[in-house]
Amino acid sequence: MGFIEAVVLGLIQGLTEFLPISSSGHLLIVPELFGWDDPGAAFTAIIQLGTIAAVLVYFRHDLAKIFAGWWAGVRDSSKRDTPEWRLFWMVALGTIPIALFGLVFADQIETSARNIKLTAVLLIVFGLIMEAADRFSPQRDGLEDLTVRNGVLVGFAQALALVPGVSRSGSTISMGRFLGMERQAAARYSFLLSIPAVVLSGTFSLKDVGHGVELAPTIVATIVAFISGYAAIAFLIDFLGKHGVTVFTAYRVALGVALLLYLG
Repeated sequence: MGFIEAVVLGLIQGLTEFLPISSSGHLLIVPELFGWDDPGAAFTAIIQLGTIAAVLVYFRHDLAKIFAGWWAGVRDSSKRDTPEWRLFWMVALGTIPIALFGLVFADQIETSARNIKLTAVLLIVFGLIMEAADRFSPQRDGLEDLTVRNGVLVGFAQALALVPGVSRSGSTISMGRFLGMERQAAARYSFLLSIPAVVLSGTFSLKDVGHGVELAPTIVATIVAFISGYAAIAFLIDFLGKHGVTVFTAYRVALGVALLLYLG
């Protein structure tokens, strides 16, 4: 892999990890269009660590409060009825589905799920689902209203994003909206929920460095993913405070249709 290819893929990863248009799908599509080799699921998982670093930096104050609230609850049971204590456990519980699905279906994720035609179809289908969730659901609940049931359901939605074309942020934000969460609240929970899931995925795939994953280009792509990912988070949270997801739905449907026509 050349360094130009690494920069392009890192930029795509950073922008599309948080915009609801499927990062894994784009990392499968772009190499196909440019005639590059498929970078593989391991490369994708490792450079996702750059986008997770972006989440950690962007939400550093929120995370500090969450961990402080959790630690206070560990030390004193009377301090467990706080939004921070509950949110810590919502993220932990919401991570279980993707961890289980990732382990059980690891082989399929690496092979049969990485299919361009399937990705094109899922871009369209989940784009329309995302639009329906946003258009017809009430903006009622904030993060402080998140229940165990709803947190776990969003976690199951995140597990669907193991298949390229679904979109981690798209599936989790959509489930949050179906459950009545405000757009920005759904996005913030989506980003927080992504942290343990992607860290686990990237860490698990570090064993593949040197075995089909080139070290230097992967580092470059990860740094670029961090910079572009930070910008994407800031943009999306501000955007969802003022607009819906229609522009992302239109992009997903147009891209999916174009791919199906291209593939014949």
